[in-house]
Order: sequence, then C-alpha cells, then structure tokens
Amino acid sequence: MSVKLNDAARGLVSKYASSISQSTPLNDYPRPQMQRSEWINLNGWYDYVILDRQMAFPDQFTGKILVPFAVETAASGVRKSITPDEKIWYRRSIEAPELAENERMILHFEAVDYESEIFLNQLRIGKNTGGYLPFEIDVTEFVTPGMNELIIGVTDPTDQGSQERGKQVLDPKGIWYTATSGIWQTVWCEIVNDIRIADLRIIPDPDRCLVRIKPTVTTLEEIKLTLSIFSKGKLIRRIAAKPDCFNEIELQDFLWWSPENPHLYDIKIELSQNGMIKDTIRSYFGMRKFHIAKDEEGIPRLFMNNRPYFQAGVLDQGYFPESGLTPPTDQAMIDDIQTMKSMGFNMLRKHIKVEPSRWYYHCDRLGMLVWQDMPCGGKGNPTPFFAVVIPNMGIRIKDDHYRWFRRDDPQGRAEYQSGLHGMIDHLFNHPSICCWVPFNEGWGQFDAKQTAEFIKQMDPSRFVDHASGWYDQGGKDLISIHKYVMKVRKPRTDKQRPFVLSEFGGYSLILPDHVWNREQSFGYRMYSSSADLTNAYADLMKNQILPLVRKGLCATVYTQLSDVETEVNGLLTYDRTVVKMEIETVRSLNETLMNS
Repeated sequence: MSVKLNDAARGLVSKYASSISQSTPLNDYPRPQMQRSEWINLNGWYDYVILDRQMAFPDQFTGKILVPFAVETAASGVRKSITPDEKIWYRRSIEAPELAENERMILHFEAVDYESEIFLNQLRIGKNTGGYLPFEIDVTEFVTPGMNELIIGVTDPTDQGSQERGKQVLDPKGIWYTATSGIWQTVWCEIVNDIRIADLRIIPDPDRCLVRIKPTVTTLEEIKLTLSIFSKGKLIRRIAAKPDCFNEIELQDFLWWSPENPHLYDIKIELSQNGMIKDTIRSYFGMRKFHIAKDEEGIPRLFMNNRPYFQAGVLDQGYFPESGLTPPTDQAMIDDIQTMKSMGFNMLRKHIKVEPSRWYYHCDRLGMLVWQDMPCGGKGNPTPFFAVVIPNMGIRIKDDHYRWFRRDDPQGRAEYQSGLHGMIDHLFNHPSICCWVPFNEGWGQFDAKQTAEFIKQMDPSRFVDHASGWYDQGGKDLISIHKYVMKVRKPRTDKQRPFVLSEFGGYSLILPDHVWNREQSFGYRMYSSSADLTNAYADLMKNQILPLVRKGLCATVYTQLSDVETEVNGLLTYDRTVVKMEIETVRSLNETLMNS
C-alpha cells in the first residue's frame, strides 16, 4: 500500500512528502521529556470506514488509512472530509507479548481529534474527549498473548461545536483551514513495570543555583530512586532522590540556557526495589529565567536570565500541504526551526495549535523561544465586525459578555479550562516555552483576566499574554497588540506591563508554482517580487518597528513562517521550497532589533 501524493492538495506537496515512511511514519520516540529505552510504534496502515455516527460498531472496513495523518489529508491516503454526523473507525492488529506478573502494557495516543472510543478485542476499554493532548490506557487486563484487534471510533464536530479547534473549519477559506479529524499524532505502546515512574516535574531556579525535580512513582513501598545529572555527557551530580516531592539539587557554576547557547542538562532516574531496577527514564532541563522588570529608564521590559532580552518572533501555524496539522517528518519540524534561526529570529509563536512533543524538544535543543497559544473554540467563528472593526475603533468590551464572544455554553467554558490546565501540565518541563497565550483576538475569549491569574498560580515562571491582540482586560503580564496594514503605534500603557507587537506584517507574495490556489490566494499587502517584498519589509522594520523599541516595545511576532492554504504571507512558501525574502537582510534587521 502506498500514498499517491502527486495530486495532493491541488498538486502542491512539501519537499518532505517523498520521505514519508509507508511502514512506520514519524518513527521517533514521541515523548522526549520522559523517555524509556523500549517502545513500539503503532503508526502505519490501518483499516478504516466512515459511517453514520449513530451506528454502534462497524461490521466491515472498506479502505486503508496511513496513521497518524488525518483523514482529510493526502498523506493519509484517503483525503475525505467527515461531517459532525459521521464517525471514522480505525482497525489494526497489535501484538502483545507474554506479560510477566509485574508488567503492564500501556497504549498511548498523542492526539486524536475530537471524541474517541477505544476497543480491544471488541470490548470498549476507554474513551477520550479533546483534540490536542495525549492520553493513555492501561490495556494489560484486555490483551492476550499474540495478536489483538484494536479499533478506534472518532467523531469530530469541527466548527459546528464549541470545543477547542484552532482554525479548523468544514468550509475552508481565507484564514480558516481544512479540518483535522481523527488520529493525527503518533499511536504507540510500551511494556512497563507496575512499579515505575509515572510523572516528572522539573523547575529550574537559577537565582538559587539549583534545580527542583519531582519524580512521581506508582508505589512508595521499599523503593529507591537514584537521580543523575549530566552536562555534555559528563556526570556532575548523583543523589538519592525522594519520590513524590521536589528534590532541590545544587548546580554551582551552571551554564545558562538561551537561544544563543541552548545548553541542556541530561537526567537519568533509576527506580529500584530490593536491589532490582524496576524502571529507568531519561529527561533533560535547561537553566533559564523569565521575568518582567524596569530598565534603567524605568520602562517595563521582558527579562531573560536577569537581563533585558528582546524577542524577535514569527507566527507559526504548523501546517503542511500534504499532511495538514501533522508534520510529515521529524526533519520537517527541525528545518522550520533552523530556517527561522538562520533569519535571525529567536522566538516562534505556536499559533492556536499544540504540536507533537518532539517539536518542543527540537526548540529546546536548537535554541528557540516559544510562545504557546491555547487552541481557540466557542460556538462559531467571530464576525469580521467583532473581530476587526470594533478593536480598531478602540472600543473596549468586557469579556464576561459570553454571548458576544460566542462563549455562552457553560460546558464549553469548563472544557476549555480543563484543556488549558492539561496543556500547561503537558508542556511544563520544556525550557523553550516562555509565554502562555490563552486567548487570541477575542476568539472564544472569556474571563481572560481571571484565566491569567489561574495560569500564574499554576506556573509563575513564565509570561502570560492574557488577550493577544484585542479586547485587553487589564490582566497579566503584557499589553499585546496586533496591527496589519495600518501604521504601528505605541499603545496606551499602564507603566507596569511591557507592550508587545504579538502579530504584524503579513506581507505577501504569490509564487505561481508554490501556491495552494492561485485564484483564491490573499495577503494583507501584496508584492510582485522577492526584491519588492524584502524592501517593503525593511522599510516597515526601519521606519515603524525599530523606533518603538526605545519607547518600550519588547517583542515582535511577524506573520508568518510559511504560507498556509490560501494565505500567501509566509516567509516560506507552503511547500517549504522557497524563502521569499532575502535572508541576510532579514537577519541583519533582526540583529539590529535585538541589539537596540
């Protein structure tokens, strides 16, 4: 079985399409922050069928789908949309070994959008709601040695529901894109001991020259934890750690983590009982610090590692023409990050999407700061009048008017809060993440000030952009503005919050052989050549952005990393084959920006 990509996405595919494995796509360990030596990748070809959602169970499967690519994508081999009234079913066999008395078999799903039911040997063993976070099921009691039948059923209301969905719609156009339904991140399993490390929390504390590490274990009976820390492969600390509490480990003369020097300390934790090793995991951390303080002129600034640090970023939506929200290969993620670094950017704003864990791992090790958005939701998408006209008229609206923000569903608000908590908990240990962005441009926004307080209680170590772009509620930590087409000006400030330009630019260029749909392509300002585009960008930076730094501008997020479907405002084409602007010019301007 093979995927035919020659007619994918209106003929457009990325340069990575030919590298998609047809046996085990994305065959890299999916959880770098808590890694074990042995695992089983369950990506690959599954049987599938799309049925009416009311049907309890399929009696036959009609086609093949390549997991973990969404059913709407060409990379899946299907490229069909499913409606809210339909359900996609997956089936494959998984082989279970003869498990010892103390062994458990854990089945992992990195992300399935949106409501899923999991069956093993015709018995329902679990369910999950939510499209962006991992979940796992202990299948020990349900497997038998040898081959077992795994079936997954998934429904997805896309933009007909109130759940978090980012920019997914059933009728893609403009800034709204093709839906992602069903399994869209790696499926895998592992055999573990019933006595094992279940979770890990890491908090660097550079001011005290220490790191705090909390390993959570499944039992406290007669166990021993040995925690080792390595720097550049050399053992520097080894302690007997206490379980289920924070262990404070001194690191004198430590090396700071930063985009310029992304030094990571490696961790190895061994759990033993009665002299026998039961579990071993590996992880890592970076010693860095983020806080807000005033500079010598009394202007509030973003600080990193106790110094003012300007963040020059790019909006990154993480879409690919043949695979949608799923990166086609591990290298595709690496190249996006490295290309932005080569252009002088030190930050990516991951826009209303949660990436596979490996993307954050690559930001950690390559040195790229991350602003992490919470995927947006609510009942329907905002109207242009509410989302564009009112904010640019300077009209302020309180976001407890839930109906105005399409958030009058209490269950939807509760689900958002649960998902936000889950996202922060899931990504907490990654040193590259420096800012949480709960709401963007009022899309599904509600109680943003209280939400920022909740985030700060959960994670006081990072910034919060509580209402990115519009509908500021006076919450922590930033004054955040978006500005397209119109001139960028300094907003009214309260002398305590730094101000950031969290979206701007959107300058566009159509390259005919590299676009999704030439007739429907759009951008905020269109240019006819790479030279004209580069000159316009340079003029914008020199005459509008750079003068604002002295007035308090602390971070910028240019729109955007790549074209996405009909949007052609990327620094890269959608197929990732052409850099539209002159790299040296962009890098030089970013260096000037950060040094100013």
